[in-house]
Amino acid sequence: MPEPSRMEKIRYRFDNFMSRGTISLILGLAVLSIVIITIVAIVVVSLGIAPGDGEKISFFEAFWLSLMRTLDAGTMGGDTGWGFRIAMFFVTIGGVFVISTLIGILTSGIEGKMDELRKGRSRVIEKNQTVILGWSDQVFTIIPELVEANSNQPDSCIVIMGDCDKVDMEDAIRDKVGDTGKTRIVCRSGNPVDMTDLQIVSLNTSKSILVLSPETETPDAEVIKTVVAILNLPDRRPEPYHIVAELRDPKNYEIAQIVGKEEVEWIQLGGLISRIIAQTCRQSGLSTVYTELLDFGGDEIYFTHQPSLEGKSYRETLNRFDKNAIMGIAPEGGGAVLNPPMDTVLKSGDKLIVIAEDDDRIFLNTSGVEFDESVFSRSQKLENTPEETLILGWNWRGCNLIQELDAYVPDKSEVLIVHEDEATEKQIRELKHNIKHQSIKILSGDTTSRAQLDDLNLAAYDHIIVLSDSDRLPPQQADSKTLMTLLHLRNMAEIMQLDFSIVSEMQDVRNRNLAEVTRADDFIVSDKLVSLIMAQVSENKGLNAVFTDLFDPEGAEIYLKPAHHYILPGKEASFASVVEAAARKGETAIGYKLDEFSHDVGKGYGVHVNPAKSEKIRFSDLDKVIVLAEN
Repeated sequence: MPEPSRMEKIRYRFDNFMSRGTISLILGLAVLSIVIITIVAIVVVSLGIAPGDGEKISFFEAFWLSLMRTLDAGTMGGDTGWGFRIAMFFVTIGGVFVISTLIGILTSGIEGKMDELRKGRSRVIEKNQTVILGWSDQVFTIIPELVEANSNQPDSCIVIMGDCDKVDMEDAIRDKVGDTGKTRIVCRSGNPVDMTDLQIVSLNTSKSILVLSPETETPDAEVIKTVVAILNLPDRRPEPYHIVAELRDPKNYEIAQIVGKEEVEWIQLGGLISRIIAQTCRQSGLSTVYTELLDFGGDEIYFTHQPSLEGKSYRETLNRFDKNAIMGIAPEGGGAVLNPPMDTVLKSGDKLIVIAEDDDRIFLNTSGVEFDESVFSRSQKLENTPEETLILGWNWRGCNLIQELDAYVPDKSEVLIVHEDEATEKQIRELKHNIKHQSIKILSGDTTSRAQLDDLNLAAYDHIIVLSDSDRLPPQQADSKTLMTLLHLRNMAEIMQLDFSIVSEMQDVRNRNLAEVTRADDFIVSDKLVSLIMAQVSENKGLNAVFTDLFDPEGAEIYLKPAHHYILPGKEASFASVVEAAARKGETAIGYKLDEFSHDVGKGYGVHVNPAKSEKIRFSDLDKVIVLAEN
């Protein structure tokens, strides 16, 4: 190959210089301008050229005059003397070339910078920010909750990085979330699995990190890869991260725990929703209780350390807080025990799990709140009767749902499944071997058919569950089918004057809003509940243990039990008396539900969580007490 010529070498160096960017080009033009101005100044001084008939000028004066004509071509309009005019003409021509080129470079540079800003690739400089990795409709639920949680903070920031356009994300947040108050929202474009992109959101200065499940064929694999990327950043901080990530398939939980170790709180999407459906379908008003505890509006769950209560039994602490309901104990070292044995003694370092309006609204009453034993009911333990459950539709959560139901329902209960998928029957046959308390029947049919629903004798069922047909249909079609089934059921309930509970699923939060109703026992389950839990855990890592215990059939759960089981009907009683009456049965009371307002959305369907212990109530036969109990 022949040796490159000198001209080729010069051209190669020139190409390299031109590719260095805007700053290099500006510096090159500046050097070229100085060279031109210096040469003209030397010529003017050497040849003794002066304006008009004036005296010779110095080099610095010639340099200044040349510089002025370089910057402004109109300056030479008043020059006199042809020698001086010719010299200034050449320097002006050079200036026109330089200035026009400079304007073009600056314009391109500014446009390039604007494009770069639009791409959202600049590094975030924040402290104590909450970072959300991934982009989905869950963002529109999580952001308002985090904004509410940070409402008492003077300055807070949420950083979102998704694999989409930064401006599109910002526009969507403005449209669907609106004003975020003191909380700033910063969006960046990038791939959460890419370590280089993760550097953009400054994870080392973050308060918490939320990893959302993407809408891909293998969402769990993507979430786990993102967590691995975070934990293996080359310059990661020595302190542990606070990561909250969601999993869809329970089968991946074991490997996820191995990967995340102590730095990740895993939220199991599939199992969690199945448990919520199983619990809420059996108890009218329970969905309202969960919503009250999970969102940041109203009362939430907090931990409080009260050294003065060390050595006291759990039962002795229940009426020591007038404005706060106690739920359990968080032993030193982590974990949570809801409704522990009443004689459990608080040890040094143990915390109480309480319900409060805010973390600064927890007040200890050292003397305790008095109760009236004369209003206590002597009712015996409630008898469980077999339950009839109707499941309309089917998806991959169905098997898990029936197993969860089996942990709650009494013996000799029955469940009927109406479906359109032939593969369902094989799954259910395999499931029957693991079911202890229910008999399972299967019926093939169209759940959107009014004639089919009329033939089911809905009045015979205690609970109705509508599962989204998400295994066979796209989200929008599955939601449309669910909505049609719901409309039929509500119309039939109205015509036949039935009061059965309906729990259903929605894939898209927008469709959930379309299907909203004003009945506490007509509940729509979606990823919104999971988003609420993720927002709560991102603010308080210990809450994941509380929610795990709360939704697990093993241990204590929330129940709404007849008030006459604790307090004599018609007798005025303080809530402190209700708490003590429940404690004597080994249960923890956290609220009540008044049947009079069960259809009044303005009064929270009659549900009162965390009432003041001094508050007076007069229960009817149909009212309920909200308790934490084993069964």
